[in-house]
Amino acid sequence: MIKIIISGKRKTAVARAILTEGSGKISVNKKDYKSLGMFDRLKIEEPIRITEKVLGKTNFDVSINVKGGGDKSQIEAARLALARAISEFANSKELTEAFLSYDRNLLIADVRRKEAYKPGDSKARKKRQSSKR
Repeated sequence: MIKIIISGKRKTAVARAILTEGSGKISVNKKDYKSLGMFDRLKIEEPIRITEKVLGKTNFDVSINVKGGGDKSQIEAARLALARAISEFANSKELTEAFLSYDRNLLIADVRRKEAYKPGDSKARKKRQSSKR
């Protein structure tokens, strides 16, 4: 039996996907992904639909656990982990190229993080105005 464990990150959210052979069930934090909101569900479905189009089948189960970050970052991290796990499971160059041509962030993490606050200031970038009269 094949068992693949892959992680994906987005901002401070970290997702761990465990892929095993099966019938096509996908769960996020022990809930079926279809119970998510519409846009979140569509985000998670993207790698699945591309896989079905390229390979014609989805004969695997995926369990995704996500911790940290906000709601949208968790969905992005889960999507990244799912796509990476499917790509490794299928071991298909055609599928990997399909993922990258659709959206580069399906396989490559977005490494941007929130910029740190600067010393003695309440914000990261723009300085406060001061008037010297």
